[in-house]
Amino acid sequence: MHTVRTHIDIAAPALRVWQVLTDFASYAQWNPFIVSAKGTPEAGAVLENVLVNNGTTMRFRARVRAAVPGQELRWLGHLWVPRLLDGEHAFLIEETGPDSVRLTQAETFTGALVAVPFVRRKLDVHDAFAAMNTALKQRAERQ
Repeated sequence: MHTVRTHIDIAAPALRVWQVLTDFASYAQWNPFIVSAKGTPEAGAVLENVLVNNGTTMRFRARVRAAVPGQELRWLGHLWVPRLLDGEHAFLIEETGPDSVRLTQAETFTGALVAVPFVRRKLDVHDAFAAMNTALKQRAERQ
């Protein structure tokens, strides 16, 4: 297992952060990591995502596991087949004040390929998460 976790404080209400996070149609305008997302933020829905990390573009499908407005968005994706390389991605929104939140973005990778050194290096998405967090913060605080 390998987990990547980042946090950022945002001066905006939880529901505004949720709206920015789940406005998939606007990702191309502001999101430097997940440059495209299609689907609905509802438990059981399938998302079609395109991400860019270190110059590499990856397309994948993920099933939404949780979608609680203003609190949590979580999905599970697989590389080719389940249990080869799975990634559970989560966005947690925690209120820290009347108009402020802490956003946690995390992914836990599991499966047979996690132990392969070359693959493990590719799972270092910390900087990409941090860039997305900063862009989301800027967008939510502007609105």
